[in-house]
Amino acid sequence: MKRTFIVAGLVVASMAGGSAYAFGGHKGGEGHGGERGKMRLEQLDLNKDGKLSLEELQAAPLKRFEQGDTNGDGKITAEEAAAAASTRAQKRFEKMLKRRDTDKDGALSQAEMLDTARQAEMFAELDADKDGFLSQDEMRKMRKMHKMGKMRGEGKTRD
Repeated sequence: MKRTFIVAGLVVASMAGGSAYAFGGHKGGEGHGGERGKMRLEQLDLNKDGKLSLEELQAAPLKRFEQGDTNGDGKITAEEAAAAASTRAQKRFEKMLKRRDTDKDGALSQAEMLDTARQAEMFAELDADKDGFLSQDEMRKMRKMHKMGKMRGEGKTRD
């Protein structure tokens, strides 16, 4: 009982934060102004006037809660939370498979998963002094770029 309450509480808390997330400020888009931000704005803008009201913004976590409460009892159990997480993970994997499955066998090999060319490109971009190593300052730049969504490029999504 206590475990279900804690897990459900965490899920609800994450859903409450979902309105900010849904606005496009995370997961590798171009931040609030990029393609992902536009998509999220369009999804949240219920009356389609091109702007968000407080009510529209507050409706997002409620909608997510209702989607998670699959039996409609007004609570999210650990089982419902796990099912929702599994569905999201499956969708993320399908997107990753579409982008990285270079031999089109329906599975990801270690080589496809590692994407060393992408890592080398990011490393070269971050290694400002071109010494072959990333300093603390360069690592801070990477974290900042990651937070701003600039490490994946416009229109791409996180794996």
